[in-house]
Amino acid sequence: MGEDQAIAHTVGVTGATGAVGGRVAARLARRGVRQRLIVRDINRAPELDSASAAMAAYEDPAAFGRAVRGTDTLLLVSATEAADRIDQHISAVDAAVAAGVSRIVYLSFLVAAPAATFTFARDHFYTEAHIRSTGVAHTFLRPSLYLDLLPDWADEYGVIRGPAGQGRVAWVSRDDVADAAVAVLLGQGEHDGRTYDLTGPEAVTLGETVERLSSLTGKVIRYVPETWDEALESRRPSGAPEWAVEGWASSYAAIATGEMDVVSPAVPDLTGHPAQTIEGYLRKHPSALGRINL
Repeated sequence: MGEDQAIAHTVGVTGATGAVGGRVAARLARRGVRQRLIVRDINRAPELDSASAAMAAYEDPAAFGRAVRGTDTLLLVSATEAADRIDQHISAVDAAVAAGVSRIVYLSFLVAAPAATFTFARDHFYTEAHIRSTGVAHTFLRPSLYLDLLPDWADEYGVIRGPAGQGRVAWVSRDDVADAAVAVLLGQGEHDGRTYDLTGPEAVTLGETVERLSSLTGKVIRYVPETWDEALESRRPSGAPEWAVEGWASSYAAIATGEMDVVSPAVPDLTGHPAQTIEGYLRKHPSALGRINL
């Protein structure tokens, strides 16, 4: 009976080899939580106390169902952007519910809506809607744009280009998102049916963002506004498909429309500590802009 109870309280963690899922898995391991790590490559699964690993892709419902069987709560980290990402999510959700998962914590996005300016956010809206339709207990975590990825927005010359205008965004760190996810995963029923916007403590323009990056690092970081058409043309030489090019450009456009101008208390409310600032992040990661040689 004891063993059955332990299995019933196993937490399934997808994306455990990734930036957010890996952080969540490590935090749960430090708390002694029994986990099932669902990964696409079993050889990359982290070795953690009280954790077992299973290999499955979202688009393989048979394998995914086997991987999550015996878990009660599932952290579903959204798949990498793809033309069929909604289908991947629906496949994974249906397989999880059929396998007996009774609670899904889904890593969504701040402006999830059917007509969101950020085109990738639309995938999250339809995934959330499908999770609701299954009747399973659920919590949606909607992080803002990741502070950790901000250095990658600049090219090697220290220039950030995009159609963000004077809109604002409250950059959020992956550490804060992981801490919030752990709090929800361990909180059981108190978070059922809830949606949490996970943001940094302050919304800033890209102009203000680069000013802070420059003053903190001593490097000259600039923001150069683009029109929508300029943003598409500047990204097309990458050879990426048009849906991906539009997705990248629309992340800036969503800032311009004001959709990203959200500051939420959810991170401190859930974690008990303040959300990380740009200054705090760079203090912890002083080499974040190291590839910019200016």
